[in-house]
Amino acid sequence: MSPRKVRLVTGMLRGLKIDAARTQLAFLPKAAALPVLKVLNSAAANAVNNFKLDESELIIKTATADQGPALKRWRARAMGRAAPIKKRTSHITIVLTDGKPPVAKEAKKEVVKETAPTAAKVEEKKAAVKPAKKVTVKKTATK
Repeated sequence: MSPRKVRLVTGMLRGLKIDAARTQLAFLPKAAALPVLKVLNSAAANAVNNFKLDESELIIKTATADQGPALKRWRARAMGRAAPIKKRTSHITIVLTDGKPPVAKEAKKEVVKETAPTAAKVEEKKAAVKPAKKVTVKKTATK
């Protein structure tokens, strides 16, 4: 199914709870509703099984339909010609969240020790820096 047709369905689902989205998809008169419902059920099952989230609190964060590979076919036309047919496919992605704000990781505090440079270290730094070479340009006049 073409991504343009699927985007009409996925656009309605953003921000809905799982139960409300399932109800909308069950009564939606679009052919894309069934594949999107399958992906939604799969995403909900993964969230419950893999991440131990409560299914009743899940909210659809994003729902996208991106273009997949297109199958190229030919249709017979008049006078021995052929017309191309592109059978488009889609990649349906649904991201769920539990509605809670993400936990910010505490910033790691790095302890920086400031010490006075020793005379030996200062001499090493001076030796590492090479002075710039002087460039002389000679100008000659020609007639």
